[in-house]
Amino acid sequence: MAAEEHAAELALTPGEYIVHHLTHLNNKPFTGTFDLSVVSWDSVFFAILLGVTGCWLLWLGARKATSGVPGRFQAAIEIMFEMVENEAKGIVHNATSRKLVAPLALTVFIWVVLLNAMDLLPVDLLPYIWQHLYAALGGDPHHAYLRVVPTADLSVTMGLSISVLLICLAYNIKIKGLGGWGHELITAPFGDHWLLYPVNLAMQIIEFIAKTVSHGMRLFGNMYAGELIFLLIALLGGAFTFTLGGFGLAALQIFAGFCWAVFHILIIILQAFVFMMLTLVYIGQAHDAH
Repeated sequence: MAAEEHAAELALTPGEYIVHHLTHLNNKPFTGTFDLSVVSWDSVFFAILLGVTGCWLLWLGARKATSGVPGRFQAAIEIMFEMVENEAKGIVHNATSRKLVAPLALTVFIWVVLLNAMDLLPVDLLPYIWQHLYAALGGDPHHAYLRVVPTADLSVTMGLSISVLLICLAYNIKIKGLGGWGHELITAPFGDHWLLYPVNLAMQIIEFIAKTVSHGMRLFGNMYAGELIFLLIALLGGAFTFTLGGFGLAALQIFAGFCWAVFHILIIILQAFVFMMLTLVYIGQAHDAH
């Protein structure tokens, strides 16, 4: 029943409540125009916090690793590592590259799982705490914006996909050489003829852009939709009264929230796995010659 209490404290309508929850804590007011200088501090904070947490968990697993019977935590880390290692072997055939690519893929998988898992927190828990902290610091609680799911922020997912693009470009140059890759850019996919050079180059650029955009948009779209559904479920109890119908709405809110959370666990892991696999595929393609 936190949604209606939070909305009542801010005197928000259901629509305003959703808009409030979907507004980032930015360094400047959003004007509706494209502005690269706008920074979503909430996404930056939670992304860094969860990235450090993921690295700490991997370090903890490595530090406590034993050659004997592994504990449950070590066994979980080993299962994830073997899964990623096997996938990397099937996609990236360069053993030297896999020494970096496989740990990178494992880090990406765990990081994205943690980022996605923030969606499982009650939608008003951290915003409620931030609202009161912001008010205690002298701010207007109506402007105490906070979004806690970094992967529901397009700038975060596109930042991740652009990072993968830069890694792919680096491996293209490392494996094929600057001249070899440059020759490939103008000769693939239609052949080595000077009339086809502009067309080939345009197709290569479109391919890089399409892969990068789809890589980031896929993760963003799924997590944004999941976050929005949680908000809509939270509003089911907005008409709660001490009547049979009111208690029915409260029960429906709890039941729907539980069912969606259970199903969403699959989405959280699946989207992280897909993002990791596409990362491996794109890096593997950088090793292949046309």
